[in-house]
Amino acid sequence: MTSVLVVLITCPDHASADRLAVELVEQRHAACVNLIPGLTSVYRWAGKIEKDHEVLLVAKTTDAAFVGLKKSVTMLHPAELPEIIALPVSDGLTGYLQWVNAETTQQ
Repeated sequence: MTSVLVVLITCPDHASADRLAVELVEQRHAACVNLIPGLTSVYRWAGKIEKDHEVLLVAKTTDAAFVGLKKSVTMLHPAELPEIIALPVSDGLTGYLQWVNAETTQQ
């Protein structure tokens, strides 16, 4: 079993978040993607403070599938520099972690 990751990705709107989530699951780059609307991001970009309403994607994947996930997000995301942050899962329900591994492995 490979290591499980939780990946955070922000999207500018629900339509782009939904398209990306479906693509990641269909391509088996993620076992599950949660869409969390209502996020406000404050950040510095090109020397200015920006404030945007966004949708947060929380993807469950594995080390092995992360390469494909990152490539897909980079290609499909509307932003010039999309947020893609992977966090290792140190523990969890064994059956769930096995499911994530099974769903992100090409059959």
